[in-house]
Amino acid sequence: MVLIYLCYNTPMKTIYLIRHAKSDWSDFSINDAKRGLSERGKKDIPLMANELHKKNIKPDLIISSSSNRTKLTVEGIFKRLNYSTEIIYDDELYLANPKTILSLIQNVNDKYKSIFVVGHNPGITDFANLMSDADIENIPTLGIVALKCEVKKWKECKYHDAKVEFFIYPKMFKK
Repeated sequence: MVLIYLCYNTPMKTIYLIRHAKSDWSDFSINDAKRGLSERGKKDIPLMANELHKKNIKPDLIISSSSNRTKLTVEGIFKRLNYSTEIIYDDELYLANPKTILSLIQNVNDKYKSIFVVGHNPGITDFANLMSDADIENIPTLGIVALKCEVKKWKECKYHDAKVEFFIYPKMFKK
């Protein structure tokens, strides 16, 4: 008796949740959305970009909050890794809750297989926990959580269906 196994690729979408780099709090008069990056935040960008490079991660699309600190984070990673990826800055991601994040993801064009979602806490951490079986207390600044969703279409992504591929953050790589 000959057994034949049919192998097929399970459709997969990947979400990389990224919390912005450490923000600058030296001037409390600056509006929160306009706050820039601290020196530590600027130093952590090449470190985390290097980790993305080691993992050969190249997103098809980047969706980012429109705040200054998220834009600077995206631009730093983008420049460091020479991405030629589309970037969308969306006001709805500024301090977004998980429901808003999920809605934005469900409306992504299906031609994209992997996306970066760059945002803020507590929404990013809450979203990671709701999408998967993760129990992450806090995604620190420039923390990255990779979520794999076994779906063909982004609109099929829903809470509790994703698997955490990895969770990394700057302090893991500092000596």
